Amino acid sequence: MEKWKINFMDWQRIWFGNAPVEFMLEVFCRTLIIYVILLFVVKAMGKRMSGQLSISEFAVMLSLGAIVSVPMQLPDRGLLQGVLAFFCAFCFLRGVNYLGVRSEKAEHLLQGRMCVLVKDGVMQVEEMHKSGISQEQLFAQLRKKKISNLGQVDRVYLEACGLFSVFVSKNPRTGLSVYPRSDEELRLSQPKASDKAVCLVCGAIVVGVGEKQGCANCHSHSWSKEVVISE
Repeated sequence: MEKWKINFMDWQRIWFGNAPVEFMLEVFCRTLIIYVILLFVVKAMGKRMSGQLSISEFAVMLSLGAIVSVPMQLPDRGLLQGVLAFFCAFCFLRGVNYLGVRSEKAEHLLQGRMCVLVKDGVMQVEEMHKSGISQEQLFAQLRKKKISNLGQVDRVYLEACGLFSVFVSKNPRTGLSVYPRSDEELRLSQPKASDKAVCLVCGAIVVGVGEKQGCANCHSHSWSKEVVISE
């Protein structure tokens, strides 16, 4: 729009734009039609579209959001263009799912891989770095499961869809506390094993560690005597 055409008090343009007032009724009808079509398309894509989404499903949802705006609001765009875009998005997702079923390599490439974040009470630091998961993000997920230290955990998986799967150990061990370091009162109330030390980076447990000794798991030199005993 040309600068000289902009008037701050032009309420017609501010509220209705350059389209005639009658176009508001058309917008209502277009939105209703697109909304109904969108419901059918999402339903046809499967129940997962309303749950936790994979990478390809999330990409399709973003595409649908971009598709619906144009045919609903622009008077010079027809609805058939939007319907065709819906059909293409539907075919793309079905094609990706078909490739994932037929080929494990294609599934890993298109959907991502599962990774192990915790193994036998010890954090897998390299996997956490690759996945972009911080220690506090992991601990927050464990606290949701009422877990107080890493020794209570056998495995934590980060699924390809982004969900955390936590498997609690049947025989809890000593481990690093997952409580926030800022909550000193709660951390001090946990029973400790005085003869052991814990790596603050990965949670590995050792007996009689020296200050200059490096962690065999992550090669860190950050140790703590606050090894929590699982009750």
